[in-house]
Amino acid sequence: MSIDHIGCCGAYCRTCKPFNTGSCKGCRLGYDTGERDIIKAKCQMKVCCIGKGYTTCADCPEIGSCPMINEFYGKNGYKYGKYRQATEFIRENGYEEFLKIAENWTNAHGKYK
Repeated sequence: MSIDHIGCCGAYCRTCKPFNTGSCKGCRLGYDTGERDIIKAKCQMKVCCIGKGYTTCADCPEIGSCPMINEFYGKNGYKYGKYRQATEFIRENGYEEFLKIAENWTNAHGKYK
């Protein structure tokens, strides 16, 4: 398990079938090595997060007022609220605690103790 398996938005990539079969590299992998070019990324949230040197949006001091992430979290669908919850958990408890909980998940989001 690695912090690199957490998407900028708070999704946990290690439970995603396309990620595990190799058809998706997730949100972060390959940008640190130059294998992938952040300028070509379609996700503006990823461009912002990685471009500013953050591990995820949880590290950004402007997350509360960020229109991009808050619009994403406000979309219809259960998962968006769970991604927000993940980001809030990371901000309060850190990445290590998040990974301890996430290792038992079967989806890109899960329950917290």
